[in-house]
Amino acid sequence: MFHLNRRGLLAAAALLAAGLAHGQSHRQAIKLLVGFTPGGGTDAVARLIANKLPGVLGQPVIVENLPGAGGVRAANALVAAAPDGNTFMVANNAVLTFQSLVFANQIKWNYQRDFAPVAGLTTYALGFAVPVSIGVSSVPEYLKWVKANPEKATFGSTGLGGQTHFLGMQFAKAAGIDLQVVPYKGVTPMVTDLLAGQVPAAIGLMDDMLKFHRAGRLRVIGVFSAKRSPLTPDIPTFAEQGFPNVQSEAWQAMWAPAKTPKAQIDRMQDAVRKVLEMPDVKEAMASRLNDIPTFRNAAELAHVQEAEMQYWEPIIKASGFKPE
Repeated sequence: MFHLNRRGLLAAAALLAAGLAHGQSHRQAIKLLVGFTPGGGTDAVARLIANKLPGVLGQPVIVENLPGAGGVRAANALVAAAPDGNTFMVANNAVLTFQSLVFANQIKWNYQRDFAPVAGLTTYALGFAVPVSIGVSSVPEYLKWVKANPEKATFGSTGLGGQTHFLGMQFAKAAGIDLQVVPYKGVTPMVTDLLAGQVPAAIGLMDDMLKFHRAGRLRVIGVFSAKRSPLTPDIPTFAEQGFPNVQSEAWQAMWAPAKTPKAQIDRMQDAVRKVLEMPDVKEAMASRLNDIPTFRNAAELAHVQEAEMQYWEPIIKASGFKPE
């Protein structure tokens, strides 16, 4: 009798599971496009959110990585997707802002015409780091050092034409120094050279440098945010160190194809808000990703996007930088 009952319970459980799976799978899976490789910061945020969305939406959610050209490949795919509420893109601000301002002749879309803002997801700090071997612990001390060693007035950046590149140019102009960028193809070789003292400074995401800063292997002497990050309250801002106009932060958000129905935008926006309010999501972002959950609705995201475009356009034009 026990075996019969147990088999019956197992059969009933299997039927229930199948019914639940069918109830969720009868709807097309939502795709979150990510223009970077698995394991990176944007991918990690997308997967964290994707893991929670099915419980809110009652619909399967998958992450599809389309790395290439600084996120352009995923943006191209989003523009080409049907505006039916089943395809979204998770990207950092550099994809739309700097691709639009720096590489406008190389892209086929317009950020205002072809993308529908859905929700802001996170904000995170960018920092200026130096090797401990140069013996400086603040921005003013770094400026004294670099003026005494003009042949070493360089900084590392992950590529040309992006946010960290132009932040370095903005800082150099404000400080009255000639600071040359050293482009890297990725964060790993840049941080490796920074740790070894092969490059005397670098600008990058705090997530990429913080563990080495805390271990005393390099020193982050300032962050570019308007205020100190609650995740790194011991690191002062550039504004605190005499450079109030050298400010910028990075952020991640979600977009849909243009002409996606407002009801679908609102549905995903509300689901994202609920996910970002979950305590375990907040904890994971802070402890694992060094990100701050920052929900913005579609209108707020559009405003932030436009403000950033207006901020960076004159800086980029004044730099004279031309992409190859």
